[in-house]
Amino acid sequence: MAGRQPKIAIIADWLTNMGGAEEVVLALAEAFPGAPIYTSTYVPQKMPRFAKYDVRTTYLQKLPGPLKKLHKLLPTLRVRAFQKLDLSDYDIIISSSSAEAKQVRKTRDDQVHICYCHTPIRYYWSHYDEYKQNPGMGRLNWLVRLGMPIFIPRQKKLDYEAAQAVDYFVANSEEVQRRIKDYYNRPSTVVWPPVNTRRFSASRDRGDHYVTVGRQVPYKRHDLAVAACNELDLPLEVFGNGPAHDDLVAAAGPTIRFRTDRFGDASDDELNRALSTARGFIYCGEEDFGIVQVEALAAGAPVIAYGRAGTLDIVTSQELGELFDEQSVDAVIAAIKRSQKRSYFPSKLTRTAKRFDKGLFISKIQRVVANATRP
Repeated sequence: MAGRQPKIAIIADWLTNMGGAEEVVLALAEAFPGAPIYTSTYVPQKMPRFAKYDVRTTYLQKLPGPLKKLHKLLPTLRVRAFQKLDLSDYDIIISSSSAEAKQVRKTRDDQVHICYCHTPIRYYWSHYDEYKQNPGMGRLNWLVRLGMPIFIPRQKKLDYEAAQAVDYFVANSEEVQRRIKDYYNRPSTVVWPPVNTRRFSASRDRGDHYVTVGRQVPYKRHDLAVAACNELDLPLEVFGNGPAHDDLVAAAGPTIRFRTDRFGDASDDELNRALSTARGFIYCGEEDFGIVQVEALAAGAPVIAYGRAGTLDIVTSQELGELFDEQSVDAVIAAIKRSQKRSYFPSKLTRTAKRFDKGLFISKIQRVVANATRP
């Protein structure tokens, strides 16, 4: 690499729906212009922001439609797909991974693999029992429960081996840093994920409504927010969709409004409008980090959240919101009531959110790469 710019490749688990991990990949692409993005499967029509980038897929992209849509049920195939990628042209490999992207293999001794780890695979390590109880695959739950004890021991072994081949780990929160140490026995550096805080504006005049956001899968516990607002007769705007959506709708009372169209009533603009005047943002899941909580702060909305894992990196004082210590309806109700007795200052919340701005992420990750490749 002496005397020339190193060639960089970015690796993502999959690019099929926008979320926090996909925002990280976009920020990595901005940090390292010209780096191609390799991924297992890609759905361009759902990912318009990736259109200007060089996205390259594995052989899984060629699977017949029904099989490709079930890619998350195919971890063994994803392992092999990433291992078969030819990355010999690149000096630096940056994987953005909560699944199998870190399975990519170096082919030269002078290559450097940096893994930005969103978490060691949750359904292998930290949350196995929770996923086995409710895998979040709807009608296929029975099949996943049957297969987990058979396939996961082997997959855990492969995941651990891949982690040992990574040169440098970057964790997205202090909680994930602990998991990397506990499960992989590897050190890591914490770099918070990028948040585009500048796209939010905070109104000094707040409304009466609350907001919750995210993919509607069981572990995110949107059901608690819905039940709490039902009980308190509070307006709640629920942004997102997913396997648990129908159950949430069935449980919702007249004060709950659902927004499901990512390019319509749940667009970025609509979310910004809802958050910018919200009385509070409710989040009941245990998140590895929790980008949507930072977005709420950027929009001037105090955060009412389950006080575990990545949330503790974000909501660091009662000036920013209220935490509850158990995932129950009563705990959420109590936290909402406590928040209603406090005065929050949108300008302070917005300033706090800037600690997580995308520009800081880009400069920090560029520094990590520079230090990792310094002779």
